[in-house]
Amino acid sequence: MSKFRLIPYKLEEVKGRTKEVPVGVRLIEAESIWEKGFQGEDVVVAVIDTGCQTDHSDLQDRIIGGYNFTEDYGGDPNVFLDNNGHGTHVCGTIGATQNGQGVVGVAPKVKLLVLKVLNGRGEGSVEAVTKAIEYATYWKGCNGETVRVISMSLGSPEDDTGLHEAIQKAVEQNIVVVCAAGNEGDGSGETSEYSYPGAYQEVVEVGSVNLQKRLSYFSNTNDEVDLVAPGEKILSTYPRNQYASLSGTSMATPHVSGAIALLIQQYEAEYNEPITESEIYDLLISHTISLGYSKLEEGNGLLQLGINVPAKN
Repeated sequence: MSKFRLIPYKLEEVKGRTKEVPVGVRLIEAESIWEKGFQGEDVVVAVIDTGCQTDHSDLQDRIIGGYNFTEDYGGDPNVFLDNNGHGTHVCGTIGATQNGQGVVGVAPKVKLLVLKVLNGRGEGSVEAVTKAIEYATYWKGCNGETVRVISMSLGSPEDDTGLHEAIQKAVEQNIVVVCAAGNEGDGSGETSEYSYPGAYQEVVEVGSVNLQKRLSYFSNTNDEVDLVAPGEKILSTYPRNQYASLSGTSMATPHVSGAIALLIQQYEAEYNEPITESEIYDLLISHTISLGYSKLEEGNGLLQLGINVPAKN
């Protein structure tokens, strides 16, 4: 039976207070979309991870719901709190509120559906992850909201048919599935390292660069990498109302998930029509710029939301 685990990451620093737009959020030029009036409002992102500190001052307004698929908290499905730290950090990068304190996420008005599939040790089963994807695919909010993006910063070395099929069904429902590439990289772009679900063709696989736009040595390289985003020394929310800097492709992934929320809102407001999963993917890739690495290393390049994309005909 394949086990899922957090993609190993590095805790760089923890601090009690801060007030800033994190460097990673600025590096992908999220503010260029905010300036047009779009902050991800009414877009729901499902975060499949270790849970979330739901009463964190930067996140409490963003949580629309959740579910616990683990045995933590006595297996209570309604308690999806984060007893690890990783999930709270990911949630903050996607959507920490712009409230004049703490940090700001890429899409600060997004709604987060918190699906806890990994326990306090960062471990879980493929069954839990598969069930969470299915839950997100068919979830409906009180006002008819549906999930538009699934964000997964976790991995397993083993391919699993049921997991793959659940992802395919999500994509068929026009949900964009965003996954971390993995941190088993050896610093060489000529060797390939695969982690699932990131390696599935249907998902958006995200590799990592540092804040100087250089490829992270740990970032998996393979022919399914779609793009790269900041993944080193990323400052975000952390349990106990704290903030922490973490490193890993886990940290790059939520930058892309939040960016997709912004692009969905902007497109649907400007064209007054729903956008499909394949159109979202094309739009996302049109907001990348090559850093000069091989396709196996950087995919289509670094996420840059400030790129002006020609209006569609």
